[in-house]
Parts: sequence; structure tokens; C-alpha cells
Amino acid sequence: MYFPVYRPRRLRATEAIRSMIRENHLRVEDMIYPMFVRPGRGEARPVASMPGVFQFSVDKLVEDVREVASLGIPAIILFGIPDHKDEMATEAYAEDGIVQRAIRAVKDAVPSMTVITDVCLCEYTSHGHCGIVKDGKILNDPTLELLAREAVSHCKAGADMVAPSDMMDGRIGAVREALDDEGFTDIPIMAYSAKYASNFYGPFRDAAESPPQFGDRKSYQMDPPNLEEALREVELDIEEGADIVMVKPGLPYLDVLHAVKTAFNRPLAVYNVSGEYSMVKAAAEKGWIDGEKVMMEILTGFKRAGADLILTYFAKEAARILSE
Repeated sequence: MYFPVYRPRRLRATEAIRSMIRENHLRVEDMIYPMFVRPGRGEARPVASMPGVFQFSVDKLVEDVREVASLGIPAIILFGIPDHKDEMATEAYAEDGIVQRAIRAVKDAVPSMTVITDVCLCEYTSHGHCGIVKDGKILNDPTLELLAREAVSHCKAGADMVAPSDMMDGRIGAVREALDDEGFTDIPIMAYSAKYASNFYGPFRDAAESPPQFGDRKSYQMDPPNLEEALREVELDIEEGADIVMVKPGLPYLDVLHAVKTAFNRPLAVYNVSGEYSMVKAAAEKGWIDGEKVMMEILTGFKRAGADLILTYFAKEAARILSE
């Protein structure tokens, strides 16, 4: 068909018609809200580089989770800022660690909330890397045991899902085996499968207080030019037992997101990371863009590219718009 027989504008004439033929729909149920928990009481420390995002003490976290639940957002993912950091990340897998305490408090107060936990060591190590370090080298295999211990400790505290984000080789298999051995066969794993060594993580490192104290993370996070490697990483994680796979960041890697969705029959998440969030906030504050409309366009773009789930700091704002 071609003009004048076919006139595409006929189906754009009104909002009602546009909504009837809309190909992709953003839902509140698609979103996971990242949250940061720290020691103390009555604490809600704003993250300067992420307007609207806070480091909460456990009591304040629970208050905010109640609001998250009231908006219909089904899940949160927790990141911890510990009391103490050391070379072996001991607070990552401590029974009374900050995330473990937060899980118990949230599940007691809001049982319906799905609590996902970030499984990584960078927030808990004195050097800020995601694994054990020896002579300046990040050791892969010894790190797996600590990651598995961390995941098990989260599940013992009541976590509904774990999300290994470290990018160590073999960590999904190690976590799956450890969970199964402890009787947590029903706990799903959301794997950060294609996590790139991105420049968009800066504000997150402020929020999680986890910048590396030497070097960078390029020896374990992925090289941004690579797509085929991402598909291999995803395939490995699926083979090792991942239930959900993820691409991180989102906006610069929409092609990767689409390729993963096309290649694999698995639920797919995308992380709308801190730098993407903060750029929108900064430009909106300057009056250069309509922040709400840009936010919704970005989130819809993730759905169009193939995402089933979106981890985003915009979740509460987007939920309010979607409820209108």
C-alpha cells in the first residue's frame, strides 16, 4: 500500500486511536526500584549527584518501601553501605549485615514486596573492587565462595531473589549450587549478564560509596564495543542457572538489549543506570528538556527494545504518571 490509498496519519488522529494500536506498553509492574541502605536511625541522606535518591537507615527505608508498595511497584533491589569495610568484604555475608537487617525489616513491614538483593563485594571491600585482590589482581575463583556465601545469607534473611552483579566467571553456577545446597531451590537468580565497564556509573558510586581505590573494573566488566561477547556471557549465565538475564547500562546498549531478546527465550531486565537518570534530572533542572516526558520516552524505549523488567530510579515518578 502507498499514498493516497494508505494514510498512516489516520491512525494517529486522536489519543484514543493511538492508544488502541500502540505496540508497546509501559506498566508499573515492569519496574524494579533500586534503594540504598546504610547504618544509623532516622537517616535519609540525599545523594547529591542523584536528585531524589537517598541513603536510608533501615527504619527510613521501611517507610519509603511502604510508599513504593502503595504505588504498585512490585519489587525493590537493595544495595548496602556497611559499618565496616575490609579486604574480605566480611559484612557482605554477615548475619547482621546492613542488607540482611534491611531484608528482615522490609519483609516484616511489607510482606508483599518482592525484595531482590545485589550480590557483589564492591560496597563491602576496603579497595572497592568486586572480588578478592592479591598483588593488585582481582582473583576470580576465590571470589566465588564469598559471593555464594553472600547470596545464601540474603536468602536466610528472607530475600525473594538474588542478583549477582560482579561479573566474575562462573558466579551464577556457584550461587545456584550454594542456594540449592541450602534448600533455596525456589529462589530465582537475576544475573547481571552483560554488564559493561561504563562511564555512566559515577553517581551510583557516590550513592553506594564504592569507587575502586586503584585501577578500574575493565578486567571483569565488559568492553563497551563488544556485542557478540555479550551474547556469550548471557548464554553462559543461562547455562549456569540464571532465571532472568540483564543488560547494564540501558541507553547506550539498546542494540545489545534487542539482540539478547532476539537470541534467548528468557525474561530480560535492563538497568537504567545512575548516569542516565542524573543527566535527565540535570537537564530538566536547567529547563532544557521536559524531564517527565523524556523519562517516559526512555522507559518506553527499553520496552520497545525488548526489556521485560526495568531497574530504574525513575520508578516512583513513572508509577505516579502511569496511575493518572
